[in-house]
Formats: sequence, structure tokens, C-alpha cells
Amino acid sequence: MSDQSPPPGWTPRDPDTPATPPAQQPPPQETRKSQAPSSGKQSRSAANKAERKRKRTGWRRLVPTWRMVLGTLLLLALLVIGALVAGYLLVRIPPANAAATAQSNLYLYADGSQLARDGEVNRVNVPLSQIPRTVQEAVLAAEDRDFYSERAVDPKAMIRAAWNTATGKGTQSGSTITQQYVKNYYLGQEQTIKRKVKEFFIAIKLGREKSKDYILEGYLNTSYFGRNAYGIQAAAQAYYGKDVGKLTTAEGAYLATLLNSPSAFDVVAHPQSRTRALARWNYVLDGMVKKQWLPAAGRTATQFPEPGKVRPAAGLSGQRGYLVEAIKDHIVERKILDEKTLAEGGYRITTTIDKRRQNAFVDAVDQKMADELDPETRKADRVVRAGGVSIDPATGKVVAMYGGIDYTKQYVNNATRHDYQVASTFKPFVFAAAVENDSRTQDGRPITPNTVYNGDNKRRVVGTRTPYAPENEGQLSYGDITVNTATDLSVNAVYAQMVVDVGTAKVKKTAIDLGIPENTPNFVAGPAMALGTMQASVLDMTQAYATLADHGRHTPYTFVEKITKGSDSVPLPDRTPKQAVSREAADTTTSMLVSVVDNGTGTAALAAGHPAAGKTGTGELDRSAWFAAYTPDLVTVVSMMGQDPDTGALESLYGALGEARIGGGGYPARIWAQYTKTALEGSDPLDFDLELQPGAAPSPPPFVPGSPEPTADEDTPQSPAPPSRPNRPNRPNRPTPPDGDQDEGGRNQGQDTEGRTTEGDTTGGQSNEGATTGTTSGTTATTGGTASGTTAGTTAGALGGITGGRPRGRPRSDYLE
Repeated sequence: MSDQSPPPGWTPRDPDTPATPPAQQPPPQETRKSQAPSSGKQSRSAANKAERKRKRTGWRRLVPTWRMVLGTLLLLALLVIGALVAGYLLVRIPPANAAATAQSNLYLYADGSQLARDGEVNRVNVPLSQIPRTVQEAVLAAEDRDFYSERAVDPKAMIRAAWNTATGKGTQSGSTITQQYVKNYYLGQEQTIKRKVKEFFIAIKLGREKSKDYILEGYLNTSYFGRNAYGIQAAAQAYYGKDVGKLTTAEGAYLATLLNSPSAFDVVAHPQSRTRALARWNYVLDGMVKKQWLPAAGRTATQFPEPGKVRPAAGLSGQRGYLVEAIKDHIVERKILDEKTLAEGGYRITTTIDKRRQNAFVDAVDQKMADELDPETRKADRVVRAGGVSIDPATGKVVAMYGGIDYTKQYVNNATRHDYQVASTFKPFVFAAAVENDSRTQDGRPITPNTVYNGDNKRRVVGTRTPYAPENEGQLSYGDITVNTATDLSVNAVYAQMVVDVGTAKVKKTAIDLGIPENTPNFVAGPAMALGTMQASVLDMTQAYATLADHGRHTPYTFVEKITKGSDSVPLPDRTPKQAVSREAADTTTSMLVSVVDNGTGTAALAAGHPAAGKTGTGELDRSAWFAAYTPDLVTVVSMMGQDPDTGALESLYGALGEARIGGGGYPARIWAQYTKTALEGSDPLDFDLELQPGAAPSPPPFVPGSPEPTADEDTPQSPAPPSRPNRPNRPNRPTPPDGDQDEGGRNQGQDTEGRTTEGDTTGGQSNEGATTGTTSGTTATTGGTASGTTAGTTAGALGGITGGRPRGRPRSDYLE
């Protein structure tokens, strides 16, 4: 049977053209007439559209289809599952690492000779049954409150910690106690992806194979608590001198606090961190209450358990312990290594400490101060402490440091502590800020060394809402004096006004730029800051003065030259110098500090035989005495401090070393001079190359009336001539010091901080060592315009013969700051 023939007039249909339903088809004749010419074009157009849909042209090619997305997710899931399975099968629980029996670190002087080893490892393992339940719970409250109910790893906590770290909320740990134990005992503290991956799988496997009690016992016996104590038993002995079984809940909570930051939360070694340590301790106890491990009533009655004194290793006696602890703090604070990694040991640390200069510093303190102490005869000598730091300003390297008489006898490092006011050594920062900011006085005059201020005692500071009228040292009034002379004599009234003229916020910023840490205790922007109420360390002050010495260029200090472990070197942070203040600001400040040494309170420094710039300072209630000074190539700050050896309370230095008063221009300046002379032995004296601000050129010497001739009835002591000044061929001529110029002699009258004074007087002429006997009296009259155009004629003849606001020649040295 053959196919039926198509009807007459039928046209074959393009297979790519969809059929039109019969109801919509036009009459056959009209269709042929109207569509015949365009039917081929429509067919091709429809074909092209279908092809484009299949090929996804244009931007649609970049968007994956749902099939592609689903397939990719399934593939990734399979890969992750496969990796987890493979990791679990391939990673084995290793034997205990070297950290479980940690090594010592080796510290070297800059020349490669041995400085110290940080001691043998202190570890005693105890079973969990010997650790009081409350101590275990305190550790859990501090580190992992859900330890007994959670898995060995907590992926959500790890992701949350990683996110918080990445978004700048601080470096955080998402590790469980199981993971921390794995890190302590089986692996190490290095922050690498490889170590973290191993830690993850070992923790999972350990959690499946070992009990929670086994893991907690291992964690408590391997954790580092500071003071070279590994494990809870060693920590109990190191901090409280008892076995772990005798620890109270409060003591256990404090040891648990230490796990977060062992050395930083040691309130004995780092008293400045006490507030943070107490906050963490309270957090631990509150956590115990929240988990119902401690009754609320018991929590309220709990008192902070003061830990005992540090008992350093015998191998860290003398200055070695101070140096090692300062270097370790430097490494940890700058995140070169974290504390636990460093405690793991095995590092070879080459320091910047110059062995010859370090020995010279110790000799200078011994010969100029320590050898003269007689605590058996003079009770006041029991409180005397000293600290010092020396930095090469061109490199920022700490070349020497004096921390105290002996690390095994006085544990706290006097060079790095932050509990003494810096006093008038802050004043140069005020002037540097004035030059840096082109500051002017209240009546619009530029502030330069030759700007005249009113230096009267208790003069009310103008331009601040804070009522402030500071006392000058010795209650002296000076009338109209230049900034240069006010710096020589350390006149509080002038600098209290200047800090307001410049702006306290600007002065604080300049001090920070120079190198003072922003978080320094009592670093408050107010009029009193000019007198040095902040509590910076000797090291911090040396850093700031090093910036001035290097023409305003700030190079972050360092104790470390190189760190290696085996064949690997540890990268050190970048210390690229930056211009903190202009050279003009730094150099003009230096020019005035040169005058302090030549003509002011720091003349004892001339014994070094090198051109020097410096500033003296005496802290509140005479609890500290400072001398901060530098040559062009070496910056050194020395401070004497008073502290009760039994209670640790800050004490005044009254009567120490047989002196009524201790001032920065006395013992500290003499220590500085001997050390600097020895440290720079064999090098030619360098003069300062200074670029001064406009208007800062030295003014002509002021007219100074001669002293009255003594009568037959007067017993006027003769002051010896000050040490001869070194040859300074490149320096401009400076005013000749007035008659009677002498160094501070270790004695000051009054108080240079907060405008307070203290009672006490000293009589004396000047000896070579700064002790004084006898008195100076007399009057003279001069006049001059004050900053406001008036004359202040305050008389203080009984305190050194001052009238008309100007000292007669200069007041007695024991009345100067």
C-alpha cells in the first residue's frame, strides 16, 4: 500500500518551525499569499534563538547553572570527607615532644660570648587525684567550661576565633583543653597550618581513645605557669611555696589566671599589670559560680591571694637575670615568639648588649653609689634602688642596662618598672612640642629658647579651666626669665604655663612620637603633665631621649640582634626609622639641654669629658631622682628610687647616703658621667651638629651683679670650680655661668611634681662629690618685664638671696630641682 499523496497546493513544513494549531491557522490562500515571501526568514530567526539559548551567550556564560553548583558542592563535600577520613587514618599520636622536657635558651652578648642560660626546667607531675577539685574547676572555668560535655574539638569555636582574629578583635584561641594538651605534650607552640592540622586530628583520636580525666591530668601537668614552672605542682611551689594539694580555691583561681598570660599576670614581677590580672581572676571565680562549682556566698568572701616573692635561678644572679627577663619580655611583647613557644626552649638569642659597656655601667653604679651605702648604720640606705639604660641612638640598640643590685636579691627590674614619676625629665618634651607646632605664648610671641616667661613661685597658669599654680623648687620666684634659663634652673612655673600655651594634647602626642608608650600610667593630658607626673620606665625615657639625640629620628629600640633554633632563623620585626619630630624641634631642644649641663643643674655630667645634653628631675616626695642625658653617639638615663625592701612600698630618699636630699644632678649625674666616660673611652669627643629654629640663637650673657665681699665676721665657704668643659670648636659661644655655679650636689629643696613642696633644708658649700656645707645669703635688685608687661618683685632672700624676681647670680644648688 502506497503513501497517500499530499493534497494539491501543499507546501512542505520546515521541521524547525513549530506547527500552528488548526484554530489559529489562516485560510490556506491568504497564508500562501501573505507568508510565502517571509517564511524562510522566520524559520532562520527561530533557529538562531534556540541556538542562543543552548549556548548561553554574553554575561550568562559567567553564571553557573544550578546543576553546576550542586555538582560542585557535592564534589567539595566528598573531598572534605575524604580528607578527614584520610587525616584520621594517617595521623598517629606521636611520642612526647621535646617541649614536655623543655630545653634551656642560650643568651649571648653582642660579641657572641655567653651571657646566660635561663635555667633548668622545673616540672613535677602529679596524678589528678592529688589536685583539689576546686583547683581543677578553676582551670576549667578559665579555659574550657564545657570540657566534660564537649567533643575533643569545637569547629564552631575555631571558626569564631579565626573570624575574630581576622576582623581585628584580637588574637583568640578556639582550642579546647584537649587541643591545648596535644599542643603542649605532643607537638609544639609554633603557629603553622601544618601544626594546627596535626593538632586537630590528634585531638580527635585522643578524645576517642583516652578519658577526660586522663586529658585534664596531662594538661595540668604540662601547662606553663610562668616563673619557669611547668605543671600545677611546680606552679603551686613557685607562687605559694606549697604542694598543689594544699591550694585554696582563691589560689587555684589565680594559677588558672596565669594560663592566659603567665608572666604578664604575675603581679609581683609586673605590678603594672595588677588591674588586668585581678580582672581575669574575678572572671575565673565568676565562671565557677555560673557553673555552680562555687557558692555565691563563698565567692563574695574570697580575697585575692597575694603570691610570694620570685625565687630566681642561681644562674641568673647579678645583672644576668634582669637582662634575660627584659629580653624575654621584648620578644613576647613584639610577638617575635609567644611566651609558651619561647619557654619551650632551644633558642640561641644573640643580644645587643655590649659586654664592656655593661660591665662599665655596673662599675659606675657600684663606685659612685652602691659602695657608699651603709644600711646597718643608716636606715634610709635600705630603701635605695637604682636603674639605668644606655642606647645607641643611631641604631636603637640597647647596649647596657642596670636593673638592680642583684636579680636574686631584688627581683623587680628598676630599668623597666612603671611606678615612679619621671619628674622634670619630661620638660624637654614640652619644649620640643612647642617648636614642632610653631606654638606661641598667650600674648602671641613665638616660643623659642629666648622667649621670656614669668617664673614666679605659685604663679597662676593662664589659659586653662583647671586651676593650677605650681610651686617652684625651694619656693623661689625668678620674675622674668628666658625659657633657656628656666630649663637650666628647672622652673616649674614657666613649664606649667608653656604646656598650656602649646596644648596638652599636642604635648602628649609629641611625647608618644618620641617613644613614650601611650598606655604609660598617669599619662594624663593636663597642666601638671609638664612637671612629669607620668610613670614611664627608665627604658622608655631612654628611648625618647634617643630620638632627640638622633635629630628627631625615632628608631624603635631592641635587645635582640638574632634568634636561631637549629638551622632556622626567627624573623625579627621591622625597625625602619621615622622622623618623629622635625630636626629643628629636636636640635633646638638639644641646645637647651646642653646649657643645662654647661650652666644648670647637670654640671656633674661634665666629668665625662664629652659634650653632653641632659636634664635632671626629682620625683614626688623625693621618691626618685633622675638624670637623662646624651652625647651625640650615646644616650643614657639613670634613676635612683626609694622602695621598702620588705613591703615593696615606694619610699622617699630623705637621709639616704647621709644626704638630706637626693637630686638628679647628684648621684645619678655622677653615675652617668663615669659610665659615659668609660663607655666612650678611646673615641674622640663629638660635638653636636645642630640646626636651630629661627630666633633660637644664644642671647648675650645677662648682667649679673658681683657677690658682696664677705666681712670679717662672715664664714663664707668657697665653692670649687666645676669640672672643665671639653673642647667644643663647633659650638656657638654660650653665656658664661654666673658666679657660684655648682652642680646639684645630690640635694634639692621642695618638690617638682604637682606643684607640691616638702620640708627640709640643707646647708653646705660644694665639694667635689657634690656634698655641700655652709650657706649663701644676700640680695640684689634687678628689674624686667614679665610676660604680661609687669614686674614681679617677689623677694626670697632667706632662700638664696632673690629680689626683683632674679636670683643673685644663681640660688644655692640645693634649692634647685
